[in-house]
Amino acid sequence: MQYLYSDGDLFNFMDVETYDQIALNAEAVGDALKFVKENEMVKICSYNGNVFAIEPPLFVELEITDTEPGFKGDTATGATKPAIVETGAKVMVPLFVENGEKIKIDTRSGEYLSRV
Repeated sequence: MQYLYSDGDLFNFMDVETYDQIALNAEAVGDALKFVKENEMVKICSYNGNVFAIEPPLFVELEITDTEPGFKGDTATGATKPAIVETGAKVMVPLFVENGEKIKIDTRSGEYLSRV
C-alpha cells in the first residue's frame, strides 16, 4: 500500500490497485514509518482484516536537514555524529556528511549505509 499522509494520530494508506484507503492509529503503526516519506510504498500485513505489522522498504534515500559541520582535523576511523533526516528521524552519520546531502539508510537497523 502507499503511505499517503498522517493526520494527528491517524496514518492513511491506499491500495494502489483498488484505491481503497485505510487509516491506522499511531499505536498500530509504531516506529515503522520513522524513515518513510509520504507517497512511499509499504507492506501492510494483516490477518482477518486486522493489521499486525507494517513493513517499510528495506532501504530509503533521505535528505539530511540538520547536522553539525565536520572538522578537517577529524580523521578518526569510524567517527560519527548525529543527523536529522527529512522525516524527523535521527541517524548517526560519518563526520564528512553535511546538511542537504542525500543518504541511504537501512530501515531495519536505522544505520547509515552511504551517500547517494
